[in-house]
Amino acid sequence: MENETDTPASDFIRDIIREDLATGKHAQIVTRFPPEPNGYLHIGHAKAICLDFGVAEEFGGTYHLRFDDTNPAAEDVEYVEAIREDIKWLGFDPGEHEFFASDYFERMYDYAVELIEQGLAYVCALTPDEFKEYRGVPTRPGKASPGRERSVEENLDLFVRMRAGEFPDGSYVLRARIDMSSPNLHLRDPAIYRIKRATHHRTGDAWCLYPMYDFAHCIEDAIEGITHSLCTLEFEVHRPLYDWILAHVSVPTRPRQIEFSRLNLTYTVMSKRKLLELVEGGEVSGWDDPRLPTLAGLRRRGYTGASIRSFCRKVGITKVDGVSDVARLEFEIKDELNRVAPRRMAILNPVKLVIDNWPAGKVDELEAINNPEDESAGSRMVPFGRELYVEREDFMEAPTRKFHRLGPGREVRLRYGYLVTCTGCDKNEAGEVVAIHCDYDPATRGGTAPDGRRVKGTIHWVSAEHAAAADVRLYDRLFGVECPDE
Repeated sequence: MENETDTPASDFIRDIIREDLATGKHAQIVTRFPPEPNGYLHIGHAKAICLDFGVAEEFGGTYHLRFDDTNPAAEDVEYVEAIREDIKWLGFDPGEHEFFASDYFERMYDYAVELIEQGLAYVCALTPDEFKEYRGVPTRPGKASPGRERSVEENLDLFVRMRAGEFPDGSYVLRARIDMSSPNLHLRDPAIYRIKRATHHRTGDAWCLYPMYDFAHCIEDAIEGITHSLCTLEFEVHRPLYDWILAHVSVPTRPRQIEFSRLNLTYTVMSKRKLLELVEGGEVSGWDDPRLPTLAGLRRRGYTGASIRSFCRKVGITKVDGVSDVARLEFEIKDELNRVAPRRMAILNPVKLVIDNWPAGKVDELEAINNPEDESAGSRMVPFGRELYVEREDFMEAPTRKFHRLGPGREVRLRYGYLVTCTGCDKNEAGEVVAIHCDYDPATRGGTAPDGRRVKGTIHWVSAEHAAAADVRLYDRLFGVECPDE
């Protein structure tokens, strides 16, 4: 993909990469986007994709798509396929560099054994609620789990039996043995493996023992040779654990984790869990509902991959969380379509316009420009006859001073057509306008008056005889309040 701006992007992450390349720390950068296949991607993921993949392209590196499929109970092949489609739609192609966490399950297990053998991991029988009490709070040290002092031999034996399926779900976990007094709760002996019987979409029932995300993620990065592991800010407190694991197992490389602010938008929610609630609760028609901020929904709504990339580029990369106005996203698609979309005329709330002095049976062919922003788009011919449809809101029986469209005695321009003057209207018994009557000026074909008189109003139309029916769906923002999370 070519750079979409003449000015090279600059932010703290790109500055780090430039320095690493300049000093020879890395000869080539490798980045990754690691989605969990437990839902559809949304606009927040698009920001991460455009950064992860974009910087790799900018600096001549490579990028990986890696599915973090470590929780089979929530994952599905449907999500895998949807993620692939969304990434392709955005304009990126990882090609042969597509991987799965499940590709490394055996190696991860071996790394966990390494930690046990070093006395740096142990099998714990505490329930999650019990360990929460043992873990304590940041201002008060935790206390050791009863399993913390098991021997290496006992831990190895239990871990092998956990893998073999001897114990029920939740009966044991494997914990990293780090520091129960650390002010960072993520270093207070975090769980790195749990027993979970669930059929995996790739490995079937081969495993009943699955790694936790924090343990798996850094190892996946290291195995794949990722140089810069770019994450959103909520992972900043996880970074010491990321580095600790890599420092204590024999992985081939040592990636660097760097955090940036996530994307938040007004009038919507960006939590995959909350979006899932909307989908499963029937509040929306599915993951591709055009009101959702999912990429599938935005695509169905009419957004283009280029407009999403442009939005993500302009939002920028910072270390400070904030909320972007959804109007900025809406501007990008309007700007994109204004430049590339062919124009067509359509009437959403029609009322008939009758040109009384138009010759009976005559049909004129008028030239209409396909895109005034793109001369190469050329033009098309549209039929024009005695009866047309116009928008009901383009007529006012008693026009206000600033209303410059149709009204008794008012002259307007029919786009690409003629100047017409309104002579009156027909109403039904309920007093609703059912037809507007006009006379046209034959000398104004193309919408220009030979005598130079100026007309303020221009309205669009379609020929009643040649009009085609269409279903039109109009969508507003998902929520009626600016900050629904509040």
